[in-house]
Amino acid sequence: MKEIERKFLVESNEWRLLKCTGHSHIKQAYIQKSEAQSIRVRIIDSLAILTIKIGKGLIRDEYEYEIPQLEALEIIEKAGLTVLQKTRYYVENGSDCWEIDVFEGKLAGLCIAEIELNDENQKFELPSWLAKEVTSEAAYLNANLIDRLL
Repeated sequence: MKEIERKFLVESNEWRLLKCTGHSHIKQAYIQKSEAQSIRVRIIDSLAILTIKIGKGLIRDEYEYEIPQLEALEIIEKAGLTVLQKTRYYVENGSDCWEIDVFEGKLAGLCIAEIELNDENQKFELPSWLAKEVTSEAAYLNANLIDRLL
C-alpha cells in the first residue's frame, strides 16, 4: 500500500475552531529506523499496530498489521524502546480532513498537520493556520523526532 501525505508545521491554534471529528492518544516506538525505512509499534488508544515504511519523501510504501496491545507493550519494554507520545486530532477544513498531531513531553509545543492524499498531484486548500511545509524534511519524521526524547 502507498502512503501519500504532506506535512506542515502549525503556526496557530485556529485549527481548534474547526469541526473536530475525533481524537486519539498515540504512543509509538521504533524497532528499526533509517533514512528510507522504519519499523514501528504504535498504540492508538487501545489498538496496537506494527507498521513497516519503505521509501522517503511524499510517497512511501506502508504495511500495517494489527497486533495484540499486550504484545506491543512487551516489544517496547523488552527492547527498551523510547516512546513518543502525542494526541492526534481529526479536523475538517472544507472537504479535506487534516490530522493534527500535538506532541507531549520534551516535544511539547510542537504541532504538525498532515493530509493524506490519493494522488501526489491532488489539489487541496492550504489553511491559514499552517506554516512551512516539512514533508521532505527528515527532521520532522516521527522516527527522527523520537531522537529528541533521548
